[in-house]
Amino acid sequence: MSVVVANPSASDNYFQFFGLNQQFKIDLPVLDQAYLAIQKEVHPDRYARGSDTEQRLAMQMATLANSAYQTLKNPVQRGLYLCQLHGVDAKLETNTAMPAAFLMKQMEWRENLDERAEDLPALESMMEEVESSRQATLLEITQAIDHAKNFEQAAELLRGLLFIDKFALELDDAIAALV
Repeated sequence: MSVVVANPSASDNYFQFFGLNQQFKIDLPVLDQAYLAIQKEVHPDRYARGSDTEQRLAMQMATLANSAYQTLKNPVQRGLYLCQLHGVDAKLETNTAMPAAFLMKQMEWRENLDERAEDLPALESMMEEVESSRQATLLEITQAIDHAKNFEQAAELLRGLLFIDKFALELDDAIAALV
């Protein structure tokens, strides 16, 4: 018995590992299917009677599949991974520079959240605006990565998407507190 995965030689590239095109816009159901197929193939129970080497390799492949899946499933992580593959470090910890218009929008959202924390219709309306901004940013990231191959721009957009996602969670919490 030997451990077989979709493409073990491609374990240094998550897209190849799952047999996907290396791009930002991916078919999530195809990712899910590829992940489940690999997990089924390398499940530790299948190697319970195998050698120590087979068991260790199966565990390593299962761990790699989990890590790769979590990275590609999340748009921010997928985008950062693509930037990394192309030699661009988003420097999330140190680079917080954002376009002025984006920063103004963030400040406006924060002020509105503070001022309307008890106004459910206003918060729900704001959530629609935040989700619309998120979708627009995802489209811009897709354009930057898949079409323009501009990974520096993509890194900036991904930093913005992180801000949007974080704010959306805070807004969701504020809405949940009222319902």
